[in-house]
Amino acid sequence: MSRMHSSRKGVSGSKRPLIDKNPSWVPQSAEEIKETVVKLAGEGMTMAKVGLVMRDQYAVPNVRLATGKTIREILAEKNIKFDLPEDLQGLMKRAVALSGHVKANKKDLHSLRGLQLIESKIRRLAKYYKREGVVPESWNYSLATAALQVE
Repeated sequence: MSRMHSSRKGVSGSKRPLIDKNPSWVPQSAEEIKETVVKLAGEGMTMAKVGLVMRDQYAVPNVRLATGKTIREILAEKNIKFDLPEDLQGLMKRAVALSGHVKANKKDLHSLRGLQLIESKIRRLAKYYKREGVVPESWNYSLATAALQVE
């Protein structure tokens, strides 16, 4: 797949091994894994961070293979929801940080262009999430509200 905002081709990334069942060496049962996921999410971790902690500290290589459900499905089952999707929050965090840099360095046109590209990605992603019903139709992106929403 090619890159969105450049004329270069994409770069291959690493791939997860193709396995279709939970390894036998995983120490926890499915219920223990679900409880740990809920506990970690209750501490304020994002879903990606929960997956990393489960992999690195609890020796669970893949929560979906171990429990039969994804982290998002486990959290939805326990009625734990996040305000905004994780990828949208990450882009907004980058935009807020870059806007602070652009305000301090007014002649940095390369960073200004980068901020414009990030904001276009945010608007494109927001349009998709509105269509899918993940965020409300009345939600709109602005840098001022992003600074308040993202910590």
